[in-house]
Amino acid sequence: MGLNSEQLAEIEEQRAQSVPTRRAVSPGMEEILYEAIPILDHGFVRVVDYMGDDAAIVQAARVSYGRGTKTLNSDAGLVNYLLRHRHTTPFEMCEVKYHIKLPIFVARQWIRHRTANVNEYSARYSILDNEFYMPAKEHLAAQSTVNHQGRGDVLSGKDSDRVMDLLREDSERAYAGYADMLNEDADGNPVDDSRQGLARELARMNLSLNFYTQWYWKTDLHNLLHFLSLRADSHAQYEIRVYAEAMLETVKKWVPATYGAFMDYRVGGTNISKKGMGVVKRLLAGEQVDQKESGMSAREWRELMETLERPEHQKNES
Repeated sequence: MGLNSEQLAEIEEQRAQSVPTRRAVSPGMEEILYEAIPILDHGFVRVVDYMGDDAAIVQAARVSYGRGTKTLNSDAGLVNYLLRHRHTTPFEMCEVKYHIKLPIFVARQWIRHRTANVNEYSARYSILDNEFYMPAKEHLAAQSTVNHQGRGDVLSGKDSDRVMDLLREDSERAYAGYADMLNEDADGNPVDDSRQGLARELARMNLSLNFYTQWYWKTDLHNLLHFLSLRADSHAQYEIRVYAEAMLETVKKWVPATYGAFMDYRVGGTNISKKGMGVVKRLLAGEQVDQKESGMSAREWRELMETLERPEHQKNES
């Protein structure tokens, strides 16, 4: 994991502290606060701050003045109702701040979610570490012939070896060039007194997208759940999905009632169009329906049949 001994010691010091508070706290979140969860080869996710819990969501929905005004069962029932019917505002009452270390290409995909406050490590002021992402061989795959954004069959043998060699050689050469242009040691002194180094803001352009960056990412629970519904999905790119899956586990610790509702209604549930509902009703009535007469596109039909787990109907797509 991409943490040195000094950073690990700092985390242990943070975790050893305990401050009395009148604020609502989540026991599960307190358990993992500041702890770094390793992701990929050098990355991590850790919660550094949060506000609110399941009770805060309930309190906001009822606009009540205290906690525990109802039973835990009724509180969970209200959370289920709110999520099921997309009443989003109460979930915005809870916030969380993560410290995340991730490859630059993952960060560029991640930043498309414009509903968070972000502060990223600046290579204009600091020197990036010599850490770059090297995927495991089982994650090296050819371009999918069905999904233009996805992966197909896993590469094997000489093909995967060649890719791994190219990735490592290119990354090592890029960092060597970066360090040479900077001409700085760890203390900011010239390595070679006979020449002047290039400004950090310019030298960084030589690095490739698999190098690691870090940021603090703060968002509310509603927008976090939206992010997770997309990025923890099986269709998401693996490298961002593993971060989302780790963050989903922190949600489970933080707001267990909300997590349960989210897994039930978002992750385990599905949306069906009006045409799709028409197909479902006809199938339940015992009718034979195919894609052409359904009025649905081939892709919509395939997705519906996958949802209904009816592979025998997928052959009807045109």
